[in-house]
Amino acid sequence: MDLQLNGARVLVTGGTRGIGRAIVEAFLDEGATVGFCARDADAVSATQQALAGRGDVTGSVVDVGDGEALAAWVDRSAAAFGGLDTVVANVSALAIPDTEENWQLSLNVDVMHTVRLVRAALPHLERSSMPSIIAISSVSGRESDFASGPYGTAKTAILGYVSGLALQLAEKGIRANAVSPGNTYFDGGVWASIETGNPGLYQTAVGLNPTGHMGTPQEIAAPVVFLASPVAGRVSGANLVVDGALTRGIQV
Repeated sequence: MDLQLNGARVLVTGGTRGIGRAIVEAFLDEGATVGFCARDADAVSATQQALAGRGDVTGSVVDVGDGEALAAWVDRSAAAFGGLDTVVANVSALAIPDTEENWQLSLNVDVMHTVRLVRAALPHLERSSMPSIIAISSVSGRESDFASGPYGTAKTAILGYVSGLALQLAEKGIRANAVSPGNTYFDGGVWASIETGNPGLYQTAVGLNPTGHMGTPQEIAAPVVFLASPVAGRVSGANLVVDGALTRGIQV
């Protein structure tokens, strides 16, 4: 299937590792021009060098918790690309323990970075012929689990925000969707850390999934790219759960 993304102009927050990097790679494989950001300058540089042969990619050092810096990156990227077609709000603070600091982090990084990214991108998306907004939520935003609290609540808020965006922006032809991954394993990721630091929790989490294993970043990235494509032009306001049948609730 041709996803019709050749030449599409895409921004991804948190593109140096895990799901974010897989999303960057998947868009590049479709012929898109991709800009990504992250806080770590060395990681940004290394990722851009590693992906340079894969397509047109630009990495930038940005702290998404800084609203002015985030907006400046969006405008700078749009000017360099000649516009924007898709933005993907991927960054999460992954602040799970129930502390005051983690509530503030989750609200500022997970929720408000998504809001600020959309606000900054909207003037550019309004001029696109295939505008799309995608936010990465989580199954923890859909049902209660061990990550309920700052992280889970922020992910639930993202789902509500995206649903509202889809309604508000429909008349402008701008689509907004969320993707909610289940447990996703990659080297250096949270589950790799839990595997060694709390093997009991890791085995419990694996055992809960009927597939018997966790997902990969690439398995999350593919649905993200599909939702961004004109092929999914009638899909807006959706929460696409990508979890290998981990969650049992029926979406109504």
